[in-house]
Amino acid sequence: QVQLVESGGGWVQAGGSLRLSCAASGRAFSNNRWGWFRQAPGKEREFVATINWNGSTRYYADSVKGRFTISRDNSKNAAYLQMNSLKPEDTAVYYCAADPGLSATRESGSYGYWGQGTQVTVSS
Repeated sequence: QVQLVESGGGWVQAGGSLRLSCAASGRAFSNNRWGWFRQAPGKEREFVATINWNGSTRYYADSVKGRFTISRDNSKNAAYLQMNSLKPEDTAVYYCAADPGLSATRESGSYGYWGQGTQVTVSS
């Protein structure tokens, strides 16, 4: 059974940084896409970042472009989200997602596996 487990969330002051990790177990995730999504209180889940199977293509939400970086380590079956210059509006539960599809995509419906989420809180 496939499991995705996020870690690295927490509390940080505005302008600070956090690095989220997502570790997969239950199958190899070397030829797949990864995505990060987030959901703030009272809001719908939204796309944050995605990376394709070999890391050659990455897409970001406009709101995080230039501040967040998605990466992957196939040898560790893992994906990461480096978040710099954090803002209070980045406060949300962050979810990683994975799928056997090769291409990067912003569409949440294109991901078959999801983590349980990790809370990120940015104070002003």
